[in-house]
Amino acid sequence: MNKNAWVNATWAKIHEKVQVTSQEMDVKFPSMSKNGVYEDTHKPWAWVVGFWPGLLWLLYEREDEQRYMDMAIERENIMDGPLDEYVNIHHDVGFMWQLTSVKHYQLHGNEASRTRALRAASHLASRFNINGRFLTAWNKNDVSAADPRGLSIIDSMMNLPLLYWAADQIDAPRFTLMAKAHADTVLKEFIREDGSVRHMVEFDFMSGDVKQYYGGQGYNEDSAWSRGASWAIHGFAMSFDHTREPRYLEAAIKTADFFISQLPEDYFPHWDFRAPRDSNTPRDTSAAACAASGMLLLSELVDDEELKAHYTEVATQMLKSLSERYATFDNPNEQGLLTGGAFNCPQGLGINCSLIYGDYYYVEGLSKLVDRIV
Repeated sequence: MNKNAWVNATWAKIHEKVQVTSQEMDVKFPSMSKNGVYEDTHKPWAWVVGFWPGLLWLLYEREDEQRYMDMAIERENIMDGPLDEYVNIHHDVGFMWQLTSVKHYQLHGNEASRTRALRAASHLASRFNINGRFLTAWNKNDVSAADPRGLSIIDSMMNLPLLYWAADQIDAPRFTLMAKAHADTVLKEFIREDGSVRHMVEFDFMSGDVKQYYGGQGYNEDSAWSRGASWAIHGFAMSFDHTREPRYLEAAIKTADFFISQLPEDYFPHWDFRAPRDSNTPRDTSAAACAASGMLLLSELVDDEELKAHYTEVATQMLKSLSERYATFDNPNEQGLLTGGAFNCPQGLGINCSLIYGDYYYVEGLSKLVDRIV
């Protein structure tokens, strides 16, 4: 089967699968699966709530199926609760409202969605620490001894596009300035010389100085959590796409090259590139999916034709391997599109299951490949 036929056939299988699961799932905001069934977060402020409606929007955009749009809008409306409440809002508002409200506004010009996304961007901007030039992650921290007032994490790079978008919408450069300041801090403190990535950095919330590094969801503070690497690849590529600052493109290339250098022959990253490995070491398909989608964006941003081809080929191989080995198209007992995700290995949570963000970036990556052959 040639590349074009494989991509289109896989997209058709995704659409067919979601037609079924979108009717049978009785959860509003799926997070991870247990025994093949997606569990609900039960928290409309959880960081994952944008991925399912975001996935539905991706399918609606190409298939024009009204039910997908209706379900996505229903969930977007539920998310007004935490947006109004404010106190539970955290830095992951990009994951939440970029994939829902911004997408809704882009496709249909819905002004209520635009306002939601602008409010979410303002919430994110309010987390900016001026002395440390970083965005704080959470309101409380249950995963380390770090003081949440000074804690920032690599996932933040995926939330910056909401600030860039808001800056363009209302001609407010302050949003871009904060996003760039934070990206520069991440570049300095999170990205190591070899291109590996730290998950968590605690700063002194008054002086802005670095206090300590934490392993977070990685093996330890000196390790290389693979999903964190995918956040960096994808996030820096998006920051370059919005700003055209060369240092962000260089960071995306550097982290992508490290990620690729650590891949086994089957293109499936282990959950941490520096964790001890044996035949039972968990992989993480969500890291593969996000990295692949990020590399496809990166391939459009680099000028060198060999690099374009290189990142496109690696991303395509990852998505194809995911489709052949971890996709659930022929398994009606699995609601997720991909198995083999690893949520939090240090805590033994969500290992070898479906993760909604893995499903989202898998669909996003395939959608980019479809765009290239239309």
